[in-house]
Amino acid sequence: MSDFNWCHGPECHTRKTQDRVKGSKGSKVLRTRRISLTSEYRHEGIYSHFCSQSCLFDFIQTHKDRIIAIQPRREALETQIKDPKKVTETNSYNNFSWTRTEIETRVDND
Repeated sequence: MSDFNWCHGPECHTRKTQDRVKGSKGSKVLRTRRISLTSEYRHEGIYSHFCSQSCLFDFIQTHKDRIIAIQPRREALETQIKDPKKVTETNSYNNFSWTRTEIETRVDND
């Protein structure tokens, strides 16, 4: 197994940055970034295949229909919750108060 991947961003090789310039004088090119897999963060995460958020979202935008086709959602998902409670809180500094809704998920211990 290699200790690097090439970025999968479809436009990575077109971005005009100095680290992408490769080649000898007279025959320079912009090349896709190489991603080192030496750190565990990069090796295990999504950024083991994308050098930046821009490249990741370019890939998603280009391939979104095929990605969704892998596991289409045909109905809504639901999570059981307890009845929501309204909680009023007050800031003692300027006596400002606000109301928030506290939502707890229901856990069945059957």
